[in-house]
Amino acid sequence: MATTKESPISIRVQLDENKIPESIRWSAPDGGVTDEEAKAMLLSFWDGAQQETLRMDLWVKEMPLDQMQHFFHQSLLTLCDTYQRATADKPMANALRDFCAFYAKERKLKTS
Repeated sequence: MATTKESPISIRVQLDENKIPESIRWSAPDGGVTDEEAKAMLLSFWDGAQQETLRMDLWVKEMPLDQMQHFFHQSLLTLCDTYQRATADKPMANALRDFCAFYAKERKLKTS
């Protein structure tokens, strides 16, 4: 019988009086992350029974627009890679990457 292990991940969000995030901190001890600050997060779960995505999108009120645009660009690129690994559909992953290149060009983002 295989041994299972739980790996905790915690997210703490400090809210202002209007319930707007002022700070986001997260920890993933098994990944070597302890109480790290973040300015934004996108978290998705798949509900197989309801066939829908459950999500939590948060960002601190002081997050600059240029950082938000970079955050979305990098998140979209990561989704392209994840999609390709999960489905082996390289042509569609590349089509999504083409959109990411278009987005970066339109937003005038510096990419490396």
